[in-house]
Amino acid sequence: MKIRVALVSALMAVSGCTTLGRTGPTSPVTPVATPPAAGKVGAGIVAAMNGGLIGGSIGSGLSDAEKRKGLEAEYKALEYNASGQKVTWNGDSSTHYGEVVAAQPYRVGSQDCRQYTHTVYTSGSGVTAPPAAMPTAAGRR
Repeated sequence: MKIRVALVSALMAVSGCTTLGRTGPTSPVTPVATPPAAGKVGAGIVAAMNGGLIGGSIGSGLSDAEKRKGLEAEYKALEYNASGQKVTWNGDSSTHYGEVVAAQPYRVGSQDCRQYTHTVYTSGSGVTAPPAAMPTAAGRR
């Protein structure tokens, strides 16, 4: 039951960031300064992100472990990095890697949001997912 509530909350939060079609900040929001201990993101947080951008077509051909590394990079970019700062990840294979860049945080109603892009490189060529908006932890509190 708790998982269902968390997933429904996450989906509602995501829709709050995208329904108004905001393209920029209405009220600036400051990212949290301290990343998780040992650089690992909790399984509950990863699940609530519903696959993120890496769960789409840009993640096809990656192992589950590589997708998780990419999803953790998305979370870190959204929660802990300044606008425009890259978060990189390396896959199991030296030819699989990626980078996530989050834009300036903004607020939609009482929801803190950020748009971000994720580029996945396979054998040197990169594919970038279209920008998406995701609620930040500050907006889920």
